[in-house]
Amino acid sequence: MTQSKDKYATYASDFAAMGEARSATELAWLSELRGTAWSRFIEVGMPVERRGNEKWKYTNVAPIANLNFRHRTDLDPDDYITREDVVSNCPWDNEWVNLVCIDGRYSDNLSNRLMGNGIYAGGLENVPESHTEILRAHLGQYLSADDDSFSALNTAFLHDGVFITVPEDVAVPEILNVVFVSTGRGSPLVTYPRLLIVAERNSSFTVHESYVSLSEEVGFTNAVSEIVLADGAQVQHSRLLIENELAYHVGISRVYQSEYSEFTSCSFTRGAKLGRSDLHVLIDGPEAKCNLNGLYLTSGSQHMDNFINIEHAKPSGTSRLLYKGILDGQSRAVFGGTVLVHKDAQHTDAQQTDKNLLLSEDAEVDSKPSLFIYADDVKCGHGATAGHIDAETLFYMRSRGLDLETAGRILIQAYAGEIIDKVSSDGLRDYLDRLYSGAVESPGIALRGIS
Repeated sequence: MTQSKDKYATYASDFAAMGEARSATELAWLSELRGTAWSRFIEVGMPVERRGNEKWKYTNVAPIANLNFRHRTDLDPDDYITREDVVSNCPWDNEWVNLVCIDGRYSDNLSNRLMGNGIYAGGLENVPESHTEILRAHLGQYLSADDDSFSALNTAFLHDGVFITVPEDVAVPEILNVVFVSTGRGSPLVTYPRLLIVAERNSSFTVHESYVSLSEEVGFTNAVSEIVLADGAQVQHSRLLIENELAYHVGISRVYQSEYSEFTSCSFTRGAKLGRSDLHVLIDGPEAKCNLNGLYLTSGSQHMDNFINIEHAKPSGTSRLLYKGILDGQSRAVFGGTVLVHKDAQHTDAQQTDKNLLLSEDAEVDSKPSLFIYADDVKCGHGATAGHIDAETLFYMRSRGLDLETAGRILIQAYAGEIIDKVSSDGLRDYLDRLYSGAVESPGIALRGIS
């Protein structure tokens, strides 16, 4: 449904201003990509309609649509952000290749880009000429016209970000750590992080993708990531959302897999007032493997929506999806999405599971895993559970001398640990252990009535 253009006057003004500032230097194909995306956004608007809007059935984005978020490109982040500001708020190791964007803009001063042997890991805006054809071939090519307007809005404001490409048969030993920072300067501020990862044939590497806030101001992060795996490529990926409690975050990730490729991803959510993770993986080659894991913890009045879809288009593909939630206070979580098996995707092996631990009587989760199978020789299953801490297990632990809250905290950490332990990086795993253990200091109301 087309919405009033006046409703998005602030976005229109910022889009026009950015176009005027870049018209002399912007590549023609990129300008066309941005213009098409803007037209699409104006055509469909934000998904605020409740009727006939199944993808957003349990999440109301009216708070985002009703705020006039501004987009600023007139500030140089190196003038007001230090390395310590970033390091103290996200996973970081000086041995990693750290790629930092401040309010959507790549910072050379805070980053150490990786180049050589055909590898490029650095800013998206100033990609060397040797890699521009790869950029053009993939940027924006994995966002379907049917995707909602947030991906179109991000593309319309596309001007910088992070681009990673690893050539054929190359294994990168260093961890590629991508950090998108929102500063909150000029609240309410909107940022448009963009990440493009291209893994060429038989390449392999590990990528961390983090979103953090440096202030307690209201802000909106509208992020898009595209990850492409050619034949036999292997990518270990993690995504961490730890923005502030007033932040709005919509993250859209698109993954394309060719034959014999393997994509493993772990998603972790701790921050944001309202968060949405929209992940779609297309397995478009035989014998490809996909492993998606997620852990989300909500408290207070937080709302977290995971919309996860895996599409098997070719035969003999394998996918595993395991997401786990921990809900406290009056928070709410949503898990939805599908495993779609096409007619030609015979011998597909797919499993989809969502589990939730409720620590409060007022916490709520809506879980709707789905299978759509159009092949007749497959092995597929799905399931969802929600429950409280088991009283008998607590009794057993207390009989071994543990007090009630210590026993409850250990059980919660063990529950979260199943996902955290899947992370291959020791540094990130230690960071996550600290992050989640600190978030469950007291199991709270879930233990009431258990003696």
